[in-house]
Amino acid sequence: MNQSLFNKNLVLENDRVLLRPLDPKDSEHLMPFAMNEPTLWAYSLLPANGVKNMTKYLDFAFEKKESGHSFPFIVFDKASGHYAGSTRFYDIQPQHNTVQLGYTWYGSHFQGTGLNKNCKLLMLTFAFELLGVERVEFRADAANQKSIVAMKSIGCKEEGILRSNCAAPKGRRDSIVLSILKEEWFGRVKKTLEEKVNLEN
Repeated sequence: MNQSLFNKNLVLENDRVLLRPLDPKDSEHLMPFAMNEPTLWAYSLLPANGVKNMTKYLDFAFEKKESGHSFPFIVFDKASGHYAGSTRFYDIQPQHNTVQLGYTWYGSHFQGTGLNKNCKLLMLTFAFELLGVERVEFRADAANQKSIVAMKSIGCKEEGILRSNCAAPKGRRDSIVLSILKEEWFGRVKKTLEEKVNLEN
C-alpha cells in the first residue's frame, strides 16, 4: 500500500463530483447540515447533529487523520454547485493491505441523485488501482436498510453480522459487514458501477 498518496494534494474528481481533503475551515460548509438535518446521523456511531456534535465529529476526523488511521474528504456536487457532505477512508492497515470506506453522509437533497455512486467509483478506483489494496470493507448498523441497499448497489458483498459489537448513542448495535475484493473489482464490480454511473450522470 502506497500511503504517501494520502496527502494534502489528493483530489478525486470526475464530471459530477469533487472530493478533496477535509479542512478545519470546512465546518462552515457542513455546519448547516448539522443544524437543519439532524436525522442524517440517526444510525451513526458518532452523530454530527447540532453545532456541538459536528465540532466533535470534525475534531475526531482530524485526530484520526493525523495518526494515519483515516483520510476524510468533503464532497462537492458539481451538478448543483454546492457542498453535499463528507466521506472517508479509515482503518487503514498497510500490514494487511486493506482499508475501510465509510463515515459517509450527504444532505437529503443530494440523496438518490447518483452522487454516491460517483463518489464510490472514484474512491474504489483510487483504493484498488493506485493504493493497490486487496480488500475494501464497509460497515453499517444492521438496522440501516437504506445504507445497506446503497452498498449492495455498488457491488458490495455481504459477509455477515457482528452481534452487539459496539456501543452506540442509544445502547449497543449489531453491525453488518460487507466488502469488495480486488479480484471482484477488476472482474465485474468496476465495469458494472461505471455503467450505472454513466446512466445516472
